[in-house]
Amino acid sequence: MAEDWRNGGFGLYIHWPFCQAKCPYCDFNSHVSQKIDQKRWLRAYLSELDRVAEQTQGRVLQTVFFGGGTPSLMDPETVAAILERVRRLWPAANDLETTLEANPGSVEAGRFRAYRDGGVNRISMGIQALNDRDLKRLGRIHTVDEAKAAFEIARNTYERVSFDLIYARQEQTLDEWTAELREALSMAIDHLSLYQLTVEQGTAFGDRYNRGKLRGLPEEDLAADMYEMTQEICADYGFDAYEVSNFARTGSESRHNQIYWRYGDYAGIGPGAHARLTLDGQKYAIETWKMPGKWLEAAEAGNGESLSEAIDRSGQATEFLLMGLRLSEGIDLLRYEELAGEPLATGKLDAMRELGMIVVENQRLKATPQGRLVLDSVLTELLGG
Repeated sequence: MAEDWRNGGFGLYIHWPFCQAKCPYCDFNSHVSQKIDQKRWLRAYLSELDRVAEQTQGRVLQTVFFGGGTPSLMDPETVAAILERVRRLWPAANDLETTLEANPGSVEAGRFRAYRDGGVNRISMGIQALNDRDLKRLGRIHTVDEAKAAFEIARNTYERVSFDLIYARQEQTLDEWTAELREALSMAIDHLSLYQLTVEQGTAFGDRYNRGKLRGLPEEDLAADMYEMTQEICADYGFDAYEVSNFARTGSESRHNQIYWRYGDYAGIGPGAHARLTLDGQKYAIETWKMPGKWLEAAEAGNGESLSEAIDRSGQATEFLLMGLRLSEGIDLLRYEELAGEPLATGKLDAMRELGMIVVENQRLKATPQGRLVLDSVLTELLGG
């Protein structure tokens, strides 16, 4: 049990909570602030890195991911100092993947070169749409021209560049999404994240939806058609759907996100960051204080965590299944059985297999393309009492 995390690997997530503007669809822990004392924040990050490293000594670190918020608002010197401390604290894999999320509105060539020189080797860019009308609706502060210019800077600076798009947007037709996706694939280097627009409660879009003011969202059938078309077109361009919303050329998958989906261990540092860490043979779910000021004070006092709860064997097995079936490679049923202490019920597997939702090959359980379209329902059936 103590070594189960090794099946997924070990990564580090660093959350930068600040943005230039809050997007109306976003439910991430992001905040707009006019003034940020980056030196103070750096000291807090370094203190938290030291604390977590004491708990995980000797582990080989495979990935570092700067998420947010908008990490491309961090001073390059801040990023470089964090990565320098990371390399001192953990032995790093020879192919350490170090990703930084960027918004096109905060990109310029000198800044990107400085991030690269500080140790970043992969950029994940939040473009979200390739027409100005929908960028405005999504609350983005960049234009299409600015997004394309930023992407050119990124591709000329880094070998690995991903970008995000949102589809099933207001008033969007299937033909419009098809044309936009083909344009995106003609630009793309090795990785795309393609998400259906989700209206989350507690966001500006959620409030607008509750008041009946968020008009033009696609019907369920159209959204399903967009999903299926996305799979087909990406495959035509050589981008495999290795996860429900992520597409890559072979070998260019996001290794950091694979640690999540393969149920490895990952440390989380920064306001609202989550972690899964196995300590002294027990896996814990860990959260940090969400509000930036509260986290900063807590980190300065010696510990930015707000919650650390042990996950029992059944809970680990459930999380492993929930995460792993998002991947096209699926999960190892023997690993599930070892975590749960019992195998998945044969009757449930047989029922889902007869419906064409799953396949079982060489002790691996995988969702079929049809099953991934309704994955939440498949998981509910497999985990139901």
